[in-house]
Amino acid sequence: MTTFSRRGACPALSAPMQTGDGLLVRLNPLTGEIAPKTLIGLCESALRHGNGIVEVTARGSIQIRGLTAESAALLAAEVDALGIAVRTGVPVDTSPLAGIDPAEIADPRPLAETIRAGIAKAGLVERLGPKVSVVVDGRGQIGLGAVMGDVRLVAADAMRWRLSVGGDEKAATFVGEFDADAAATATLDILKAVAELGRQSRARDVGLATVHSAIEGSERSHSVPPPSVLPDISPTRGEIGSFAGSACLGTLPIGESADAGLISPLVGEMSGRTEGGANELNFTDTATLKATDSNSEHSPATDSSPIGILQLGDSQITLGIALPFGSVDAATLVAFCECAIECGATGIRPAPGRSLLLVGLDQPAAEALTDTANNLGLVTAPTDPRIRIAACPGAPACASGMIAARDVAAEIAQTLGPALDPTLSLHVSGCAKGCAHPGVAALTIVGDEKGAAFVVGGTAKGLPATYTAGYEAAQGVRRLAALVAAERQPHEDATACLARLGAKRLAQALVQG
Repeated sequence: MTTFSRRGACPALSAPMQTGDGLLVRLNPLTGEIAPKTLIGLCESALRHGNGIVEVTARGSIQIRGLTAESAALLAAEVDALGIAVRTGVPVDTSPLAGIDPAEIADPRPLAETIRAGIAKAGLVERLGPKVSVVVDGRGQIGLGAVMGDVRLVAADAMRWRLSVGGDEKAATFVGEFDADAAATATLDILKAVAELGRQSRARDVGLATVHSAIEGSERSHSVPPPSVLPDISPTRGEIGSFAGSACLGTLPIGESADAGLISPLVGEMSGRTEGGANELNFTDTATLKATDSNSEHSPATDSSPIGILQLGDSQITLGIALPFGSVDAATLVAFCECAIECGATGIRPAPGRSLLLVGLDQPAAEALTDTANNLGLVTAPTDPRIRIAACPGAPACASGMIAARDVAAEIAQTLGPALDPTLSLHVSGCAKGCAHPGVAALTIVGDEKGAAFVVGGTAKGLPATYTAGYEAAQGVRRLAALVAAERQPHEDATACLARLGAKRLAQALVQG
């Protein structure tokens, strides 16, 4: 029997989630890879049973939209017939190239499997809420720094793992360094502490003193300050809520969110929502900690884009392409997969950043497939402005949509192109639910009964600074981008500049053109 999930729960095959354009299901291949021919079968199933839209989320999950109760059950049966085993339970994320990336400092797969097994053995799947997740980052060519984890484990070297809690790599609070066995034990102890607080709780709700107590006694830990000097992780640290009075929070990467109450990291309909938060808390020996983080070989790596050609060895190539705004019609993806088969691709791996990685290619095949992707309108370059704009389906695909969000987003990308300010994160939402990006963006355009509302430094639920007609939304962004380029001071990013200029000045810019 098919059940339906509410927001805050995972829209899995057995529990699709109701959205404005029907039911939504999400799946993650158990092996992390799906054969091109199998993906064609999944797309054909999406055409038969859904609205023909296939998505990849910011966290790297595949989504099928526009289902009914009956067709969702048929889709699930066909997924099973295609032999697609899907991962369930608490997400323990690793790089899509884990174990085959020569640039990795450490292979994260054994540690991730130990944690998964420990979660199952301890019965934590039923006790933890659907928003809880773990990230194990081997620091290869595709980093997971922007992916939220209640517990984050990042390779310090081949033997040690840096453990942090409560956010993405920039926002999470550092706890200490552990070898693999101690890291797994510490992670499970922290998750148990979260479970004790109830299914609505997250790691940020557990004070660091409690975190330290949970892992105390491990002689293999390093750099863990005594509990008497550890600040608590406040239940509101990293949360946004209404976003009022949240000046301490920086703008999050598109697809990321700091709010636990809006929509789950497993629920953001095409965002694969993850969580960010406030700046990293300082410990007693601040100078020493800063020196370690900024100067040592163990400092967090800068994430690389999954888009483009990545080298896996002397002759092995991985090609990364992204879906525009995380979405593509199934027929287009079928055409791409057919070309991938002709080019010799052996597998396709969903990846963070709404992207797909194709493995088994050589250089000529990767170049030919890139040309095909370009011709099909897919994203093939990390400079493509479409990857920096979050947009839900909007009207008319979604019954809740008040503006054609993806049409507006496409017009913005085409109008501004490479001139789009890299600090100007954009979110176009068909309505105030903000499904594509529940977190803060420098500028959010929201459809409502007045047209297109412009929210500065907030979410789709935020208070608009000004309005324009829906059909003028893209041109409005162009005018505001020009205003920012002219008025931004050296110390400001786009968000700070817009906030300083204020609602009256922004409204004037929209009117003046």
